[in-house]
Amino acid sequence: MSDQPQTFQGDQPHSPQGVADREALDQLWDQQPGFTGWLGQCNHKAVGRRYIFTAFVFMLVGGAMAMLMRTQLAVPDNDFVGAETFNQLFTMHGSIMMFLFVVPMLKGFLIYFMPLMLGARDMPMPRLNAFGYWAFLGGGLFLLSSFLFGAAPDSGWFAYVPLTRQEFNPGLNLDFWLLGVVMIEISGIVGAIEVVVLFFRFRAPGMTISRVPIFAWSGMVASAMILFAFPPLVIGTLLLELDRKIGTAFYDAAGGGDPLLWQHLFWWFGHPEVYIQLIPALGIAAAITSVACRRRMAARTPVIASVVAIGILSFGLWVHHMYAVGIELLSTSLFTAASFMIAIPSGVIVMAFIATMWWGRIRFDSSMLYVIGFIVIFVLGGITGVMVAIVPFDWQVHDTYFIVAHMHYVMVGGSLFPILGGFHHFLPKLTGAMMTEGLGKWAFALNFIGFNLAFFPQHILGMFGMTRRIWTYEEGLGWEGLNLASTAGSYIMGIGILLFTINLLLAHRRSAPRAPADPWGGDTIEWATDSPAPNFNYQYVPVVESPEPMWDGRSRFAEAGTEGWAERLDQPRRGVRENIATTGLDAEPDHVIALPGHSLWPLFLTIAIMVFLVGVLLDAVGLIGIGLVACVGCAAAWLWPGVE
Repeated sequence: MSDQPQTFQGDQPHSPQGVADREALDQLWDQQPGFTGWLGQCNHKAVGRRYIFTAFVFMLVGGAMAMLMRTQLAVPDNDFVGAETFNQLFTMHGSIMMFLFVVPMLKGFLIYFMPLMLGARDMPMPRLNAFGYWAFLGGGLFLLSSFLFGAAPDSGWFAYVPLTRQEFNPGLNLDFWLLGVVMIEISGIVGAIEVVVLFFRFRAPGMTISRVPIFAWSGMVASAMILFAFPPLVIGTLLLELDRKIGTAFYDAAGGGDPLLWQHLFWWFGHPEVYIQLIPALGIAAAITSVACRRRMAARTPVIASVVAIGILSFGLWVHHMYAVGIELLSTSLFTAASFMIAIPSGVIVMAFIATMWWGRIRFDSSMLYVIGFIVIFVLGGITGVMVAIVPFDWQVHDTYFIVAHMHYVMVGGSLFPILGGFHHFLPKLTGAMMTEGLGKWAFALNFIGFNLAFFPQHILGMFGMTRRIWTYEEGLGWEGLNLASTAGSYIMGIGILLFTINLLLAHRRSAPRAPADPWGGDTIEWATDSPAPNFNYQYVPVVESPEPMWDGRSRFAEAGTEGWAERLDQPRRGVRENIATTGLDAEPDHVIALPGHSLWPLFLTIAIMVFLVGVLLDAVGLIGIGLVACVGCAAAWLWPGVE
């Protein structure tokens, strides 16, 4: 075989032996037969699809709750839902969107597509990856099951103390929230570990740090942020549960604790969480923009540096959620400065998007329209973010609907729109199908118009004094027309999401257009594989010599006879799933690593943890003991050599 570089035209064998090896690889990496085989899948594509599907369902549930709230607020003195039901709706809506939709959805995109982009066959620890999904699903179902017991959380998605201590909230409502959130956050930490290790050790040979796609950079930065942001929330929720269950005083001023400790711990998580959601969405938008504009991303290196800078600076902003608690002005001024400073890298990224579109040849398909909508909405949200960073202004609008509007412009506009665009862009590689462009553009128009009609009036409502979390209001306050417009906008956006969902379902029909390997003329190596991607991702290891290998023609697939490690990976040896591990910076081949496959133990461990949580919820010592023993047994079986 020639040693001359070949362009990424497709990972296809060129000999009968190569075809046979490809079939053997497909069988080796395929799921085991039957229902237990489906449950025990650990391949990153199966886990990624599960995250994406489950998070999408949670999004529909959370969106339905939002429409119920907006129906209640459409007119004054409404009694569509009662005060307690409204409290449960806004608590669960916020919790679902924060914990069960955006981050898990983006994690699903990262888990599915990052190995393909980086030239890997799987995540570094497939069973741990599967456990992360089951923990996410278990925590979500645990949280939603509170409705079945008439004890849905009702203290807000921020659970401020002292109102959430046992004496003020004696039911099981908050316990459902605390225990469910712990499980979900553990899932997030597990997924973050996987992505960081994947980024640094499972890149294709030749893919140096400077050649890593922006999408993969965004996933690594967000995952590194999770490792610092999520543990404080896990600890904080455990401390609050201890206060409630056994009477400790971590947040009780009378017992020597500090109620503000909860706010510090929560917002140390909560403000980086905004950027943990935003940064991977930026990566999706960058992937779409380069391809749709047929131009390399402008200022690629400054964009990556800005993503890293946002990841660091975001940990210096948390107190700007706490200006009204009486913190000294000198301290708040430092957080104001940090809040202003983070606008600089954000502006660099936005200007890079605009420059790419300005000098490119834009293809105005549905995915690109969502990116344009994202830029418009995110810039508006960033402007109001600078406004609320100013202490006197924040004092005026704190806990008003101005904050609700700002939060949705940043979090929904900054995350949801790139996610919806990402479905249009990546669905061919995910399922082999393509979404309908006409329906997609109608859905975008309704979502964009509906979103702005729903949330822009809320800025004005906040300036008029409408406070957050009120379930009804009197006539004559001047809020009626704006609230009615906001509710109408939510209905329009709901129709847009419905059309998007229908489009997604139609793409799975057998008669739907089937996608070729590279329908968009992509720039990164995932588009060199079939659509959908095969079980093993790549038969021949890609050697990457450019940030845009599909466009440059300077990269190749390393087939047998070119490198010894490539010859080993070309063929399924000893029935073991294998992947090449490379060095952290230069991506030089280091060693071949064997990866575990099918296992039910991640699921069983999740069930054992759920038994333990139910025991804690109900104060059932027996269930707590059974859960702990089962956890130890499942962990031992998981790690025992040769046990599937």
